[in-house]
Amino acid sequence: MSAIIEVKNLGKKYNIGERQGYIALRDVLANIFKSPFSWFGSKVKTALGKTEDNEFWALKDVNFTVEKGEVLGIIGRNGAGKSTLLKILSQITPPTTGEIKLRGRVGSLLEVGTGFHPELTGRENIFLNGAILGMRKKEIEKKFDEIVEFSGIEKFLDTPVKRYSSGMYVRLAFAVAAHLEPDILIIDEVLAVGDIEFQKKCLSKMGDVTKKEGRTVLFVSHNLAATKSLCKKTILLDGGRIIKYGPTDEVISYYLNQQDKKLNNAEYHHKELSNDAKNIEVCLLSARLLNKEGLVCSEFGSVDEVFVSIDFEIKKEVDGFLVDFYILNEENVVVFSSSDNDRNQFTGKKRMPGKYIDVCKIPGNLLNVGKYFITIGGRTPNVKQYFVATDSLMFQIKSNGGPTSVEARTSVICPDLDWEIKLIK
Repeated sequence: MSAIIEVKNLGKKYNIGERQGYIALRDVLANIFKSPFSWFGSKVKTALGKTEDNEFWALKDVNFTVEKGEVLGIIGRNGAGKSTLLKILSQITPPTTGEIKLRGRVGSLLEVGTGFHPELTGRENIFLNGAILGMRKKEIEKKFDEIVEFSGIEKFLDTPVKRYSSGMYVRLAFAVAAHLEPDILIIDEVLAVGDIEFQKKCLSKMGDVTKKEGRTVLFVSHNLAATKSLCKKTILLDGGRIIKYGPTDEVISYYLNQQDKKLNNAEYHHKELSNDAKNIEVCLLSARLLNKEGLVCSEFGSVDEVFVSIDFEIKKEVDGFLVDFYILNEENVVVFSSSDNDRNQFTGKKRMPGKYIDVCKIPGNLLNVGKYFITIGGRTPNVKQYFVATDSLMFQIKSNGGPTSVEARTSVICPDLDWEIKLIK
């Protein structure tokens, strides 16, 4: 029997810095008159094949097959090419090289709101998504009640989706994608937006979709525990290439071993901002892990206090701005989160322009022995995100005679931690 998905020599190239879209003749003439020698020189280099190396291959020489009813996991660090691969398989963007063969109807859940029209209600978007998948109205009506019940947003069904929260978007989008019976279901990290209870519900539904209904799922996630429980085979991408493909346990073990080599990154410095980015209201400057003596450190004892120091700059007055961070274990499961908006003088107030230093103290005996990653974010209560630094800090907790929890904490809790906030004029 033929595979339901075949990918052969797939590649996707982007030209860094190349202007996209339509370029008018007047722009070309203006460039010639501004810098005639530079323009002429670039054309000579192009003719001689000596152009600057500004090509970026998001994917290169990717080959794999997926059988009907198989759940394939796709993992890798940020920028590895996971989302690019899914966009090509979803036929959102074309490949530069190679070919893909899809033998069935494809349903995608790539990012919050994909495929939804913001002005239409939840009810109308269910029918719109069904029509996009090529379903008839009677088929959609047959599944309608199941979709609404699964999503849990009955009260807001006739509200335009532009007024939905990101969590409501995900609930409805997943319910539609899972119940309208595509032969191939493609899911990106979007489930991370939903609450823990709904994530478990989605994972259970995906298990039913494959085992009972024989549909195929491609699942991208940083949650390695979810990938391990759901997928028998997994692909590890790095630098746009497949570096490991096989049984999920083996691939995850290999990935974690590779991560070990990059461990103990106790400092993070934001890259130099582009001219466009310099106009943003808030920007992250740096972050570091400190011990109780104030020294940069990446290894702590189980009874030691860990200090997370975050430097950022506010350029324009911002209402209710807050900095928070998430701590993830080595399987990329969120252990807990904390925010500088807890118990401080800035809660719900305006943050004035200036450079700030936030320091959060994580008490000893809170974390189990193991390796941890920290993702730092800056936002406002209405979830306007100003910056995110994924896995910006990494550290290790080692046993030094103190008590340790027997059962690993894997629930998202928000402990009441001490934060010190300084405004530097």
